[in-house]
Amino acid sequence: MDKEVITYKNTKIKYNTIGKGRVVVLLHGFLEDHTMWDAVTDHLSKKNRVISIDLLGHGESGNLGYIHTMEEQAKMVKLVLNHLKLRKFILIGHSMGGYIALAFAELFPDTIKGLCLMNSTALSDSKEKQTNRDRAVLAVKQNHKTFIRIAIPNLFSEPNRILFKKEIAQLTKEALSISLQGIIASLEGMKIRKDRTNLLKNKAYKKMMILGKKDPVLDEATLRKQTKNTDVDIIQFADGHMSHIENKNELIATLTYFVRSCD
Repeated sequence: MDKEVITYKNTKIKYNTIGKGRVVVLLHGFLEDHTMWDAVTDHLSKKNRVISIDLLGHGESGNLGYIHTMEEQAKMVKLVLNHLKLRKFILIGHSMGGYIALAFAELFPDTIKGLCLMNSTALSDSKEKQTNRDRAVLAVKQNHKTFIRIAIPNLFSEPNRILFKKEIAQLTKEALSISLQGIIASLEGMKIRKDRTNLLKNKAYKKMMILGKKDPVLDEATLRKQTKNTDVDIIQFADGHMSHIENKNELIATLTYFVRSCD
């Protein structure tokens, strides 16, 4: 696996590339980094070229101001792909990574072969969710370590908070290295993101939505409603928001099928 660094607007961006074939771009979620995809990458890279990127303010990538908009993140991802001289790709985004994948598809529609939203939504934040983001920003400013220690277990379905105790401890440890600025800039960026449900009606490329029946963050009925009268494939897993951990084997099989179907 090649670990590379590139500069975007004087900011360091870290990405990995491995394998040959169809280009699959993996975008992690809030409080995560590219390593969340390790199991998926190991499998997909056998027959595809897989690129995973540390998004702005996460992992080993730097911060760019105090609001990381989804559009800014998408432009950063495009710079990486331009640097690698890649023109057509399948985008898979987890949670915030899905919001960025949608912004990318809106900005660069001719580059997309497939779009998969994993535990994510094309809707913008409701007024209530925007208020919750503001509360989260205040909590982060008071004590970002406490915020992280509470936030991460709450992404799992309730029984899995005990079952995946070791994984939660590791995720928490990794997230604690994220800067205060990186956390706030992402919360502010997610809060102001656009509604992009219109993109789900685009017939030009394959689309899939992966949802968790017990996702504590996203409501299953609301997710299904936005795909009405679209050709989006809906795959439902039994557990929570962290499908790459809670439903790892099913996820790998599903993503392998999806990537193949984008030919």
